[in-house]
Amino acid sequence: MRIVLIVAFVCLLVPCLVHAQLPAGSIFVGYSYVNADVPFNNPIQFATPGRTSLNGWNGSLEIKLLPWIQGVADFGGHYGTQRVTLTCEAIPVCTPTTVNANSNLHTYMFGPQAAVTVGRITPYAHALFGWAHTTSHTTGFSASDSGFSTALGGGLDYRLIKGVGWRVQGDYLQTRFFNSTQGNFRFSTGLALHF
Repeated sequence: MRIVLIVAFVCLLVPCLVHAQLPAGSIFVGYSYVNADVPFNNPIQFATPGRTSLNGWNGSLEIKLLPWIQGVADFGGHYGTQRVTLTCEAIPVCTPTTVNANSNLHTYMFGPQAAVTVGRITPYAHALFGWAHTTSHTTGFSASDSGFSTALGGGLDYRLIKGVGWRVQGDYLQTRFFNSTQGNFRFSTGLALHF
């Protein structure tokens, strides 16, 4: 009986001690939209891209480092169809053709975030830096590249109930693919769980 009480006490005490050691933070997961300029490797593909709308998901983990400063790990996946004009630079007798290309964009970024809570609202701003990967393909060609990415922006969390909020976020998302720089807008919204 004594052993059972000791084990029960340890089982109750350890989670309390572990919880006390965890820094405060939050987990966000939700819908995300990117108005993107997804380029192609033009010298090889002879394709002229345009801007496209990509829909997908965005998630992040924020850990409190100082009273108003958090460390953020942000991940996203965006998918859609892009109109691409296949040009005829290498073929003398040819008619340019417009096709749909399946495109996706994945981002993996980290950085600091400043946030302050005012009543039920927590506005924040962040600067994220990391890596992005894009692929686009259709019948006859495909393109894929990885490069440096940054996201500058912010948003706000509105507390629905204790520990649960709704987030609205906007970012200027910059990517570097195929030796050029793209400027994109990213909008995300969804649930933020605070611990």
